[in-house]
Amino acid sequence: MKVYDSNMLRNISVLGHSGCGKTNLIEAISYTANLTNKIPKITDKVTMTYSMGLVPIEYNDFKYNLLDTPGYFDFSGEVISSLSASDAAIIVIDATTDVQVGTEKSLELTGNIPKIMFINKIDNEKARYKDTLAMLREKYGNKVVPMIIPIYKDKKFIKLHNVFENMDGLEGEFKNEAMSVKEALMELIAETDDEILDKYFSGEDLSFDDIQKGLTIGMQRGDIIPVICGSTINNIGTSEILETVSKYLEPKYKDKESVFKGFIFKTVVDPFIGKMSYLKVTQGEITKDNDVFNINKDIKEKIYNLYTMKNNDLVEIEKAKCGDVVILTKVNSLQTGYTLSSDREEEPLSEINLPRPQIYYAITPKNKGDEEKVSITLNKIVEEDPTIRWYRNSETKQALIGGQGELHINTVKNRMKEKFGVDVELMDLKVAYRETIRGYADVQGKHKKQSGGHGQYGDVKIKFERSNDDFEFAEEIFGGSVPKQYIPAVEKGLKDSMLKGTLAGFPVTNIKATLYDGSYHDVDSSEMAFKLAASAAFKKGMEQAQPVLLEPIMKLKITIPDEYMGDVMGDINKRRGKILGMEPDDKGKQVIYAQAPQAETFKYAIDLRSMTQGRGYFEMEIEKYEEVPNQIAQKIILLANNN
Repeated sequence: MKVYDSNMLRNISVLGHSGCGKTNLIEAISYTANLTNKIPKITDKVTMTYSMGLVPIEYNDFKYNLLDTPGYFDFSGEVISSLSASDAAIIVIDATTDVQVGTEKSLELTGNIPKIMFINKIDNEKARYKDTLAMLREKYGNKVVPMIIPIYKDKKFIKLHNVFENMDGLEGEFKNEAMSVKEALMELIAETDDEILDKYFSGEDLSFDDIQKGLTIGMQRGDIIPVICGSTINNIGTSEILETVSKYLEPKYKDKESVFKGFIFKTVVDPFIGKMSYLKVTQGEITKDNDVFNINKDIKEKIYNLYTMKNNDLVEIEKAKCGDVVILTKVNSLQTGYTLSSDREEEPLSEINLPRPQIYYAITPKNKGDEEKVSITLNKIVEEDPTIRWYRNSETKQALIGGQGELHINTVKNRMKEKFGVDVELMDLKVAYRETIRGYADVQGKHKKQSGGHGQYGDVKIKFERSNDDFEFAEEIFGGSVPKQYIPAVEKGLKDSMLKGTLAGFPVTNIKATLYDGSYHDVDSSEMAFKLAASAAFKKGMEQAQPVLLEPIMKLKITIPDEYMGDVMGDINKRRGKILGMEPDDKGKQVIYAQAPQAETFKYAIDLRSMTQGRGYFEMEIEKYEEVPNQIAQKIILLANNN
């Protein structure tokens, strides 16, 4: 593959709802560019895409780096990563159905990135092109405007018409529609520039250069979203997409002659090849056999090889210029979001803003002794997909894995087995309950043992009460009733005892213990004896000071469309939660701030998705611990003591 200048490069993310035809569109474009001799068919089995794919296309002296993205919500991190490296987006829409949630998500994620809507399946007998267009315009306004429209005869698709071309051969409603659509598009073009606007209102015809300038400005600003239509299985509309992208989506790269700089937007860990890092060149150019710096870690690295993809195979290239996408292999210090440069002093680029996990599961190996294999494999998975997180919970003794949804986590489980040979099971999380006291106790703890020779003797009197800190220890010993050398052993005995409370064996917190008296034996006393005496005092104190169970309370930030407010707020109340407030966001949605017990939120991602038809999402973190209601606490204590 040859080296392309920056002005001949286009990086395009392809987005849309699952099943809308994204992958088929890329295959049809590949066919148009003679990259393959096979065009997709209806009968072709389409495999689920859960990872971003790179498909470089060479066509009419341009290079298009097409980034195929997953359509399922669980893999939105892949979409966000691909958009970080893209100049524009193509949103694929199914003409045989209503506007789908994936279409809405795609428009939301692309934000102000220039975009084209591609209405697919227009030659299908169930196609509703006009309805689809009307729904899009109702939802997103008049900036959604057709540029390539379908012509039908006797309800059968005949051909495509570019509204900028003459109207020869168009009749009746189609001619009127084409004229109306062109007029709407020309108005939007005119509004992008004062000179073009003056020409338009004075009645002058806009030149090709005027149209190109206006469309380019309008699309870059997000004021114009052109609609193209076609059919991926019959290769209709693909060349029109490529021409539109090449004419009107010229990216503005700066400092082409400056030092090399770029960032990693995707990582793949291949069992045979090793680490593959997808790099977007943002400045200068990169050549193989060059030294560069990992800016984030301040490490010098040598780039031995540069690759692109062709028919899913790595193809070696000599260099890549600003704007291009390349693949680096075996540069082990790199991670997604890292910046590379030939100048060590360059500032790192902004990291990719990826979503936090929406759901967690406990993960355990099916085979005993595979714990280390699971850890190594999960670290590789996280390198590939930073929206996956995992850690070990020291309180519940579980390894936890978090992701964007049930499908996301199950996909990771399958990949661990198929790609890395590690078989695991997923289980529900345990709640990290804690115990504390509500009241006050003044108790004595004594450890006395005589069995020939030296005995053991330790005696302490301790007051227990509630504290705002995790643990407070104070001593008010007068007259040496407990010698100073044994006081640290008393504190140690209390801390060790706090690991397991008297109610249900959960860790104890928010306790103040004051050692104020005791006694000792000149010969038989020891640190161990006083440690055991403190443990005995702790048990008595907990039992007498009204022990209670605490549960983690989560802070939630829930973002939903307005029409689901009632259902979501009602559901939070059913989960023993509290609504703290709400406010609109800048995308026309409502943000609810709430609290709820962790025990009620483990499957909230699944339930929220169901309540909002996939349109809602949330962030959650532990905020505090609160007392568990007595009726629920009794069940938890009974269950814990029976296990």
